[in-house]
Amino acid sequence: MNLYGVRAIYRFEMARTFRTIVQSIAAPVISTSLYFIVFGAAIGSRMAKVDGISYGAFIVPGLIMLSILTESISNGSFGIYMPKWSGTIYEMLSAPVSAVEVVLGYVGAAASKSVMLGTIILITARLFVPFEIVHPFWALAFLILTSVTFSLFGFILGVWADGFEKLQIVPLMIVTPLTFLGGSFYSINMLPPFWAKVALFNPVVYLVSGFRWAFYGVSDVQVGVSLGMTLLFMLACLGFITWIFRTGWRLKT
Repeated sequence: MNLYGVRAIYRFEMARTFRTIVQSIAAPVISTSLYFIVFGAAIGSRMAKVDGISYGAFIVPGLIMLSILTESISNGSFGIYMPKWSGTIYEMLSAPVSAVEVVLGYVGAAASKSVMLGTIILITARLFVPFEIVHPFWALAFLILTSVTFSLFGFILGVWADGFEKLQIVPLMIVTPLTFLGGSFYSINMLPPFWAKVALFNPVVYLVSGFRWAFYGVSDVQVGVSLGMTLLFMLACLGFITWIFRTGWRLKT
């Protein structure tokens, strides 16, 4: 493996992040902070506890996950789409860099940005609501695993997209609604039995539930199921990316 190629792509993508730090870091942190202020400090202080946890603290994992999912997809898709849009992807495909190195560079950078963003939001949340992390190792593991998985998914979207508007369709029209309906602001156990069962078809439920378990030791589904579903989705993304490079699908269009 040519680590120089991986390092070059990784450093280029990380440098782009710091050139647009207001858009890449500051904007998501500020918007999430507003959620903490409104739902955590203002409304949360007047709401009953959920699963024995104050409402302000209860929504912290869900809000972090909301930012992680959207930013991972955005970073992963934009990174590979820009070479397609500018035409420089032909240089990359003809360079002595393997598909594995390309994916490691782009996805590694996208996941690094998401982990960094999640850490900043976590620190920021502590300024608004008090909370403790019961399983810090698993919290970090879920954070990294989710960032990598959805950066891979974003990479697929970036290859699929043939216009800037398509880069926004899936995050805005599918991922964000699924996150809001996936237990970010409530426990699915609070839903009527029928809708609680329907919610289990939402993949984001497993991500939010596993991450919340790492914080407070409570979850809507078993943590093993949450971890398994996340790994399954990651493997599916890896399989699809492998097929993309074997067939050249959308890479040269």
